Amino acid sequence: MTTQLSLLINGEKVAGNGASFDVINPADETILVSGKMASTDQLDQAVAAARQAFATWRTTPEAERSALLHRIADRIEANADELARIIVQEQGKPLFLAQVEVGGAVAWTRYNADLEIPVKVIEDSDEKRIEGHRKPLGVVASITPWNWPLMIAIWHIMPALRTGNTVVCKPSGMTPLNTLRLVEIVNEVLPAGVVNLVLGEREIGEAISRHQDIDKIIFTGSTPTGQDIMTHAAGNLKRLTLELGGNDAGIVLPGTDVNAVAEGIFNTSFINMGQTCAALKRLYVHDSLYDSLCSRLADLAQAQVVGDGLEEGTTFGPVQNAAQFNIVRELVEDARAKGGRILSGGEPVNGKGYFYPPTIVADVSNGVRLVDEEQFGPALPVIRYSDVDEAIRMANDCPFGLGGSVWGSDLDEAERVARQLESGTVWINNHAEVLPHAPFGGCKLSGCGVEFGVEGLLEYTQLQVINLRK
Repeated sequence: MTTQLSLLINGEKVAGNGASFDVINPADETILVSGKMASTDQLDQAVAAARQAFATWRTTPEAERSALLHRIADRIEANADELARIIVQEQGKPLFLAQVEVGGAVAWTRYNADLEIPVKVIEDSDEKRIEGHRKPLGVVASITPWNWPLMIAIWHIMPALRTGNTVVCKPSGMTPLNTLRLVEIVNEVLPAGVVNLVLGEREIGEAISRHQDIDKIIFTGSTPTGQDIMTHAAGNLKRLTLELGGNDAGIVLPGTDVNAVAEGIFNTSFINMGQTCAALKRLYVHDSLYDSLCSRLADLAQAQVVGDGLEEGTTFGPVQNAAQFNIVRELVEDARAKGGRILSGGEPVNGKGYFYPPTIVADVSNGVRLVDEEQFGPALPVIRYSDVDEAIRMANDCPFGLGGSVWGSDLDEAERVARQLESGTVWINNHAEVLPHAPFGGCKLSGCGVEFGVEGLLEYTQLQVINLRK
């Protein structure tokens, strides 16, 4: 495991010149490593290195860029065990889920390596030929959160590289170790300066947003931070892809087989201890199914083994940090005070670590904070409804629009309801599934732009129209 924190600028490890900070293991609250953040001067150096490297990287043949991404995937696979253990220690998730994250990082890298950048023929007549070509933007800044530290870095970096851009990464200060190790691996394969890494929080994030020599920012995180980025990026009209907060609703239709859907609902609500942007965060259940589904979800919650992700048998790890842990506690207590019925969990685990068991809260509705606010943690409110149109209204009564889902055996009715949900993605009999070939993005306050697939790849490019008169 990385034993010291550093920046990585132009292929070289550099100690930060900014404020000191600690990386905490959320399972026992011990300090994993201490280090210093970057100064704004060091950010300037990283951007300058990326700008210099862009001059040659942009002209690297596509087949060569593709081959290099496959080599990076090979190196990630070769270091899979190390990467997975780092994820568990700094992020908290159980080892099996960290291994899934590493496997997904490999698959996403290979998928991007093989994507073709299309040339669109707009007109081909006797008089002229008009083509739409895609050119790289320049220097891309990636700002990543603490919940999926390896996977989201891959989502940001690999399409940028595939399209000929260079990158400056800024991981969360709570989980920087995995991204740092990833960038070290990338630098074993790519020329110096193509991918750089700086450490920092608000000051560095704002400096990235304002930087005149950064051409695009891709950010995954909270809506208020995304709004700040958009404001500060106006100086040079940076391109933005913002994947922001979500409060995803799921609707269970009357006539649904509770036993067929309960496990899927539980798993997609509590994936990564509920710390996933597109996790199912509030569940609307028809009167006829309400009690039986609540009971089944509580049974699944009580069957989880809560503990350190590196301990054998653990199925449910800690919340990643103290601040998020306290938000979850506060929202559950508020729901309890408003008449919410706690069917499982509802209290922190005694002892060290930010452990909060999977919590099912019944008898709440819109207007209670646990329903209205994104909890981003292991607590699921279950809301009763009697009319499907009422459920649609309650699901849409939210400023966010990242994902949503409909659960039921009548697929025609499920699709009818799905089309009325105000979210960038709607799943039917599933939730939170993201795939490398399916575009993903939010509406309303959940962001702008899309990731994944060809559509996501093209967000790293500038369209240039070539108009040739024959």
